[in-house]
Amino acid sequence: MTDTQQQTGRLVPEDERTWWKESVVYQIYPRSFADSNGDGVGDIPGIIDRLDHVADLGVDVIWLNPVYESPQRDNGYDISDYRAIHDEYGTMADWEALLEAVHDRGMKLVMDLVVNHTSVDHDWFQRSRARDPEYEDYYIWREGDGDGPPNNWESFFGGSAWEYDEKRGEYYLHLYDTSQPDLNWRNPAVRQDIFDTIEWWLEKGIDGFRMDVINLLSKAPGLPDGDPDGEWVGSEHFVDGPEMLPYLEALDEQVLSNYDILTVGEMPQLTVETARRYAGEDGPLDMAFHFQHTKLDYDGGERWAVGDWELPELKEITRRWHRGLDDDGWNALYWENHDQPRVVSRYGDPENYRHESATLLGTFMLTRSGTPYVYQGQELGMTNADWESMESLQDVDAQNHARKLLDSGDHDEFDDIADVVGYRSRDNARTPMQWSDDENAGFTDGEPWLSVNANYETVNAAADGGDSVTEYYRSLIDLRDQYDSFVYGRYDDLHPDHERLYAYTQTLDDADGRVHEQMLSVLNFSETTATVDLPTTVDGASLLLSNYDRDAVAPTTDHEPYEARVFQLE
Repeated sequence: MTDTQQQTGRLVPEDERTWWKESVVYQIYPRSFADSNGDGVGDIPGIIDRLDHVADLGVDVIWLNPVYESPQRDNGYDISDYRAIHDEYGTMADWEALLEAVHDRGMKLVMDLVVNHTSVDHDWFQRSRARDPEYEDYYIWREGDGDGPPNNWESFFGGSAWEYDEKRGEYYLHLYDTSQPDLNWRNPAVRQDIFDTIEWWLEKGIDGFRMDVINLLSKAPGLPDGDPDGEWVGSEHFVDGPEMLPYLEALDEQVLSNYDILTVGEMPQLTVETARRYAGEDGPLDMAFHFQHTKLDYDGGERWAVGDWELPELKEITRRWHRGLDDDGWNALYWENHDQPRVVSRYGDPENYRHESATLLGTFMLTRSGTPYVYQGQELGMTNADWESMESLQDVDAQNHARKLLDSGDHDEFDDIADVVGYRSRDNARTPMQWSDDENAGFTDGEPWLSVNANYETVNAAADGGDSVTEYYRSLIDLRDQYDSFVYGRYDDLHPDHERLYAYTQTLDDADGRVHEQMLSVLNFSETTATVDLPTTVDGASLLLSNYDRDAVAPTTDHEPYEARVFQLE
């Protein structure tokens, strides 16, 4: 405990505290973080070289995207060997050096767990397609219906979720890319192999897992057709399937519960109710990622169409998740990750108020109860890039959907769809980290695997000093470390219908229901000056932090565009 923490007071008893609830997580996408050898691809030694940048933010945990052996069809989420390091990223010795360096800096390391599917290059799949008796049933194979695939399920990346394999003479299921066949979790041997692999990594000293699309493991018996008009055709038969909870409970009982670790599940179509089932007080996981707030700008709910969004929608989603998990569960807070475009370009103003909107969005994430996840470059206010051709895209998902849009006959050329594909592409989150205004943003001495965002000369870590987005993130994380109410407090929305200003409190009560500590955040989510009426109880508000240059200000005075203010209330 620091002197500052002693002065401000830690109000939650030690036996009620949990390290992963009090942590701030920083996500590293290794392919794009730092290249140490000039081959244009980020690597583990590069991460070690830049580790002090992460530690200096004040974060507690690093989540490392996959570095396992992989043909990189989906940038590492197509794993061919769970117990080896992909050679472009380094060696197992490099990984061990990274783990030691992270721990030496007082941080923890969480690995990505991808066990819904493997790569087609995995030995298990090669032996399964060859009908090796030991592995024949490791994947989901079907003969088809005579005219084509066994059912109408769709891949998330577009097209049928089934691919015909000439060698085996059957179709295999792939809910993502054709190179990512789904494992057959009904087979006990599959589950045991996965459990053994998870334990192998935990024994190497890691501190937890982020679990990729973990609620897709269980498929409905008989694999029936899905609703052809559904958002993801077939998902009612493979999202939260009948054996999903038992699978995770067995994993927890046999492996996870033996270690003091962080576990967070990425769960498509997650609801508050299912979140409590998986990550409630008695659930097998600590927390789960939902996607509801990342779909505000979907036009008519359509991912590959861009529409306007309204602040009350964000408030309603936020309120629902806080209320739903206050007593049974824990929120995972995030804006960006390797699959989400840059939030400043979506919910802020990258042209006129990049600094202000980047820091406001960071304030919203870091001043509420839950565990925040900061994605690399978010602390710089990095933005979406410009994508001028199909060839400039590396994201297999964006490429597939671009072809689908062009094949529909509604568009003649890439220029017709460049705005929506460029806005939505996952490549926006994967452009190389912008370290400096040197060539290739200081990411590599070679040719980068993905083009660097053209604004790197002004948006980079070296230029982002003093009154910067990065410094503001440090201040936010420091505040979170000082005051328990930001972590364990009760969230209350003060004006759910206000269309520009977002005002909420985080309140920490004692056992008798008396207020111990209360914080107020007021955020202007617009490019115009705005005001809001607040309760008289804010009269004694003391300003703790603002993204504008202010020594003191009242919560109710005019808020400048994208201004964020954080107060402590009497």
